Amino acid sequence: MYSTDYVDAGTPRMAPGRSVTLTIDGLPVTVPEGTSIMRAASSLGRQIPKLCATDSLKAFGSCRLCLVEIEGRRGYPASCTTLVADGLDVRTESARLMQLRRGVMELYLSDHPLDCVSCPANGHCELQDTADALDITETRYGLNGQNHQAAAVDASNPYFTFDPTMCIVCSRCVRACDEVQGTFALTIQGRGFDSTVAASQNQPFLASECVSCGACVEACPTVALTEKSLIALGQPDRAVTTTCAYCGVGCSFKAELRGDEL
Repeated sequence: MYSTDYVDAGTPRMAPGRSVTLTIDGLPVTVPEGTSIMRAASSLGRQIPKLCATDSLKAFGSCRLCLVEIEGRRGYPASCTTLVADGLDVRTESARLMQLRRGVMELYLSDHPLDCVSCPANGHCELQDTADALDITETRYGLNGQNHQAAAVDASNPYFTFDPTMCIVCSRCVRACDEVQGTFALTIQGRGFDSTVAASQNQPFLASECVSCGACVEACPTVALTEKSLIALGQPDRAVTTTCAYCGVGCSFKAELRGDEL
């Protein structure tokens, strides 16, 4: 999970180049060519609902929450994978879009109960925030159908846990392991309803090729991959920017604290 004060634009920033001007919700915006509609909307302060998209990874388009309407085009394209073009007229909010997004969120919640009060990520969970934004507190599909709630927690790694009952299979952890760390330790195993995140050859994280870099934990939008310190200490109440003293490079990073405890 990202820092508590971080605003995620959804897809990576494009290098400056030819500019493209379009209209989003009646407002003109000019961005570099190759920018996603999602990121262009974010630059206007409009946060389109998303779960699989994050600005540290390439667009993926699997969660189907970021649908938009484009004047003159059929269907409801995903804003994370749809690029801007001159003259586009985009709507990010409508009754139909709300209906579609709520339907998708209800499907997620049919296998992910909103037991948020007892959850260590309460108040800092993208799934919880998105459900709140869509005014979803329960699912019409109920919680008694086929689900993954009996899956065992993997607490083998000394730094974090993997709870598959909280996983929505957005693939952000797999992509972070690939694109950010380059370790390729994670994969999606199985197909359809049987899809699940697996470390190496379906091994416990500690026995796998995982190097405990934390990229997957940072990318996870739920509490499926969570630092053990967060479970033990609770949510941080502030973030401060500091400098890593490990080597002479002096990289800047944000440290989160609860009171005076790191």
